[in-house]
Amino acid sequence: MSTAPEAPAGVTPAGGASERFQSCWSCRLLSGGGLFLSAAYVFSATRRLPIGGVASIGMKTFAAFLASLGVVIIVDPVPKKDPKSD
Repeated sequence: MSTAPEAPAGVTPAGGASERFQSCWSCRLLSGGGLFLSAAYVFSATRRLPIGGVASIGMKTFAAFLASLGVVIIVDPVPKKDPKSD
């Protein structure tokens, strides 16, 4: 059996990936745009399908959630923390 090398103490493997995602404009645009287009599809489905009442309201609420999540990912409103200020 092979053993994987262990990471040095204090280093998390996922930490670098999230920092790259935060600084990668094309990654944020692609994932945020995908969520926004998913919201448009869900919203259009409420208008095409012959459903009404609570189901329609639920789907429209879910579409609004997807759209707002897509906008938040694209805009990235959380300010970047300067590691030297700590």
